Amino acid sequence: MAKAKSVFVCNECGYESSKWLGKCPACNEWNTFFEQKLETKEIEIKKQNKQNAEPVALKDVAYKEVHRLSTRIFRIR
Repeated sequence: MAKAKSVFVCNECGYESSKWLGKCPACNEWNTFFEQKLETKEIEIKKQNKQNAEPVALKDVAYKEVHRLSTRIFRIR
């Protein structure tokens, strides 16, 4: 039988991590993580979501014009 998977979740903000952390990187609170066991259904759903991603050709990617602000930190000559 496979090992049960678990996720550590912050009590304050809901941040999820694969391992226990002393301080939450999202809300900076200490000792707020608790362990939550994942059911096999949840694991399978996450795997299915990753498998549904399909590659797209670069020519089919939509291009969006973005206004850029020059910082003059690095100039190509």
